Amino acid sequence: MSENKPIPEMNSYEETAEFWDTHSLADYWDQTEPAAFEISPELHRRYLVAVESGLLNRLRQAAYARGVSTESLINLLLEQRLHEIESA
Repeated sequence: MSENKPIPEMNSYEETAEFWDTHSLADYWDQTEPAAFEISPELHRRYLVAVESGLLNRLRQAAYARGVSTESLINLLLEQRLHEIESA
């Protein structure tokens, strides 16, 4: 158990990830509370785009190596490249 240690204040997603990578929520469960939230339907839209099979395999491998979903990596790469294009 957490021995009544409070969950520390965290100032970034990185700090939060580092803390929870080395601690169990089960040890802090008594300090949690229910949360109400809605997920925007806009976040659930999917678009079909043809991707060359070799490129898709490379994307899957890169995503796996980084511990993220293939979809997340594709969105990140598209966002970065679009930003480069828009800034040029």
